[in-house]
Amino acid sequence: MISRSDIKFIRSLRIKKFRDINHQFVIEGDKLVAEFLNSSWTVSHLLGKDEWLNGLSENLKTKPERITEVTDQELKKLSLLRTPHNVMATVRIPSAPIDWEELTCGLSIFLHDIQDPGNLGSIIRSAGWFGIGQIICTPSTVDVYNSKVVQASMGSLLNVNVHYCNPEEFFNTYSRTGLQVYGTCLEGKNIYDCDLDNAGVIIMGNESRGLSDQYSPFVTRKITIPGFESHDHPVESLNVAVAAAIVCSEFRRRAYPPKPISTGNG
Repeated sequence: MISRSDIKFIRSLRIKKFRDINHQFVIEGDKLVAEFLNSSWTVSHLLGKDEWLNGLSENLKTKPERITEVTDQELKKLSLLRTPHNVMATVRIPSAPIDWEELTCGLSIFLHDIQDPGNLGSIIRSAGWFGIGQIICTPSTVDVYNSKVVQASMGSLLNVNVHYCNPEEFFNTYSRTGLQVYGTCLEGKNIYDCDLDNAGVIIMGNESRGLSDQYSPFVTRKITIPGFESHDHPVESLNVAVAAAIVCSEFRRRAYPPKPISTGNG
């Protein structure tokens, strides 16, 4: 049975202030919790139904710092989901500085003031899919440990490091690497006709305002995804998470072109 103090603590982690103070966040769902248990991240408190906990291997039962058996009603009190799963957990936020060596060896993404948790989570998921391990965010971007971000990222937080920093400080340092800085904007060059390198940083702008002029001194190539509308009411823009997935896909397509299909001899 869970204590009142534990309920109060876990519910407090819905608020960024308390996530920052306690360096913990909440994850929910059978698959997501299992992935974190199998990772190097520290699960501080595992809370699950009896049948779910009994299905854990003895090795995984030793991973959390604490385990509490809870009922379906107790999960409903704690969960932010409309239909709670069988398990949830609190996880310690790791302390990891920006990996500049990785940044200079491959692609990374810079996000300017992304506000929607679902968008950030989806971008993290796309980055994980395309093997992009570093995302840099402006301080006013939604918190990566917001529960909606965590759910939308579908476990990709385990493979993608997300950092928050001042954009001017970051790009003043990054510009010394000599790598390309790709700015996504409507007035950019068609991405399908543009030279794309295997290393560099891609800037994605805010959902409503797009790419800020403050990045103009740092952007070396402006790119855009062309529209192909054929109707009387053209779509104004793409959702930023959709755009990020398309851009990442095109970069990876160039880096790893499909191999020719062998037709055999004769």
